[in-house]
Amino acid sequence: MKTIYLLLFLFLSTTAIPAQKSSFEDVFETSDHVKIKYKVSGKGEVCLYVPGGPGQGYPSFELMGGNHLEKKMKMIYMDQRGSGQSGTSENYHLEAMVQDIEELRQHLKLDKIFLLAHSFGGIIAVNYAKKYPQHTKGLILSNITLHFLNNESVKEQIEYGNSLLLQKNKVVPEDSLSTELSKISAALRKKRMGYKFLTEDIETIKQMDKIDSLHPRIIDFGMAVISKPKEFPEYYADYAPATKAIHVPALIITGKKDKAVGTQHYKTFQFPDQKVVSIDGGHLLYYEKNRKFINSVWNFVSRHH
Repeated sequence: MKTIYLLLFLFLSTTAIPAQKSSFEDVFETSDHVKIKYKVSGKGEVCLYVPGGPGQGYPSFELMGGNHLEKKMKMIYMDQRGSGQSGTSENYHLEAMVQDIEELRQHLKLDKIFLLAHSFGGIIAVNYAKKYPQHTKGLILSNITLHFLNNESVKEQIEYGNSLLLQKNKVVPEDSLSTELSKISAALRKKRMGYKFLTEDIETIKQMDKIDSLHPRIIDFGMAVISKPKEFPEYYADYAPATKAIHVPALIITGKKDKAVGTQHYKTFQFPDQKVVSIDGGHLLYYEKNRKFINSVWNFVSRHH
């Protein structure tokens, strides 16, 4: 199961919430009758976290340093349909994932919110901002992809994998890139080095696995996207060009050693109002470079509240 989680991860004016405790967990039912688990905690500008994966639950982000944001922000964490402790669904299309965020916003009676997305969650958050700019105060995009498994990022992963395996890099035809990456990933896992795409420190992965094992979890959404690409082509499209027309403020946090989404992918983003913060680290900056990550988010939010 841990291998599956790692595979999925590689391939990821203040509006007050009315009359409730400052920290609480609850479940709400969507218009198509899916139960969504969520948690609200902290005080300040309202920010909803969109997990990566696809289908990673929220606890690893929350408990590995994301909750430090709560000192100055009201964080909303949600497990997407088919993920974590939320319910399963017959519909895992992008439109449904975007609508779940919108219905949770309505359920909590919020006007405008920040969205903080990690990894694969960037695709969902950016599509929410495109559809609902009037409800989006800003996008905080941490180590995200806007073109899942794009050729340039896969080529970088292959080159990095070969360097770890002390193998010579060779020219791979574009239609064989995913097969080549699968071979390299399998070889790295055999040598217990599969985690290297995410982080240089195995202890980070142990901590993530420990948190993920605290609660029973489902990974139906992630498995659907990974195993049925032809059924979900929208998750494999390139959304970077669409950023030109998204006029909400965007903070792009990128890792100089992020081999999970690639170190250059963020350069394809073209938001009219964007700020890039480049941090010397890998894919899990919110944990391994927590202070820089938190301060970057706070500074952005304070300028756009």
